[in-house]
Amino acid sequence: MTDAATDQDVPVVPLDPSGADHHGEAAKLRELGPVVRVVLPGEVPAWAVTEHALLADLVTDPRVSKDWRNWEAVRSGQITDDWPLVGMIKVTNMVTADGAEHHRLRKPLTRTFTRGRVEAMRPRITAIIDALLDELPQHADADGVVDLRQWYAYPVPMQVICELVDVPESWRPRLRELVDSIFRTDTTSEEVVRTQRERLELLHRLVDLHREEPGDDLTSALITTQREDADALTDEELVDSLWLLLTAGHETTLSLIANAVRALLTHPDQLEIARAGDEDTWAAVVEETLRWDAPIGNFPARYPLEDITIAGVTIPKGDAILAPYSGVGRDPAQHGPDADRFDITRTQAKHLSFGGGPHICLGAHLARWEARIALPRLFERYPGLSLAAEAASLPAVPSLFSNSAASLPVRLS
Repeated sequence: MTDAATDQDVPVVPLDPSGADHHGEAAKLRELGPVVRVVLPGEVPAWAVTEHALLADLVTDPRVSKDWRNWEAVRSGQITDDWPLVGMIKVTNMVTADGAEHHRLRKPLTRTFTRGRVEAMRPRITAIIDALLDELPQHADADGVVDLRQWYAYPVPMQVICELVDVPESWRPRLRELVDSIFRTDTTSEEVVRTQRERLELLHRLVDLHREEPGDDLTSALITTQREDADALTDEELVDSLWLLLTAGHETTLSLIANAVRALLTHPDQLEIARAGDEDTWAAVVEETLRWDAPIGNFPARYPLEDITIAGVTIPKGDAILAPYSGVGRDPAQHGPDADRFDITRTQAKHLSFGGGPHICLGAHLARWEARIALPRLFERYPGLSLAAEAASLPAVPSLFSNSAASLPVRLS
């Protein structure tokens, strides 16, 4: 942290790497002010903007970069290749690029990962969901308890994105472990290095496989753009773009489905409204979950290209700024004095759960479709569904990024 920053009277809060209470932590930060200094694992300093309006402005500010090469902590060597959060920071794809470079990296995905392709997947998504619902009783323990996260919320988006990208089925268990490791913030240095090595090996094998045997899938489509476009993705960019699709394509939807089920089971009045409603009502369930319990807690990171002032606080050039998406979802200034209440009938104000500005999530439409199908079919099939543990006692995913319970034990009837 530079002297210019430390001279300011701004609170400093170490973030909990276990992610035990994202919303409690976000409320504390909001009480401390609109801009707060935070500390990441390894005593790495950063900033958090705690108000929706300020964050909405920040994500469209051209003075702020998404390129990790502009982070002074990387330039100085404080961030090393075995840092627990490195897998979320040091990648080369559209998420970590600006301006024309961002457009170049995003364009091939925009051309291939289209709404039409997603719409065409709807019957297959429904079939995947129905098959998983049929199998749920097989996964019950001796007490009749099923972990809905493991056996439903996770495999729905994992199967969908792996079919879109065409990842061989036998590779998928290890892929899930690698993704889980990337999002966790309690990993060892050795695991960080091993995960980075193995995910690159897996993705290069995937590209080689589809170069030899192209098909009607996103990987093959992206490889085709390499041959047809003078500004095509390099191999490194292709691999990291596929990694983006695979990670964002299932981790966030997994948490969205799990968080929505937990919210409905702990708010029976809202579940009753949803059951009595139509597709639009279930769409409202999805949007309210995205606002009230967003899948992403804190998303890295933005780096000022010059000193910038936000709410009277100067953030120096090269510092890191986190986007606390789950936190601003409960900002009373944006969502009213009852922002802490889960209410699917509320008039929805804009939320930032899929980001904003030029970097808004490319797969938001897929995540919404999956949840809008998965939720009503679950409650249709198992109308007696109930939590098998107190919601407050459910352990969280140990992550600054993922905002979700690590398990969701339920009884089907």
